[in-house]
Amino acid sequence: MPRREQLEALLESDPDDVFLNYALAKELIAEGRAAEGLACFDRVIELDPNYVPAYFQKGQALAERGEVAAAREALTAGIAAARRTGDTHALGEMTGFLEALE
Repeated sequence: MPRREQLEALLESDPDDVFLNYALAKELIAEGRAAEGLACFDRVIELDPNYVPAYFQKGQALAERGEVAAAREALTAGIAAARRTGDTHALGEMTGFLEALE
């Protein structure tokens, strides 16, 4: 069974699992299904607004699609989340990526 299908099966029993939703989002992006992957990142952020990696991955996916304004928005929100949670590593990565987009 492909990885995406495994994740979807696991989510059937626990649809609010933040990590499973995040993993599914990354898998969908990797498969070239960006719109679905971005929707999954939104779901992760809805479930846990402090799940910092979702913002960074969302920002990268948006930038790859040429949606620079939306990428900046996601990264700015992610930087705020990183500050809230004290995630200095992610803060630095997202700040650098945001600066590279400007």
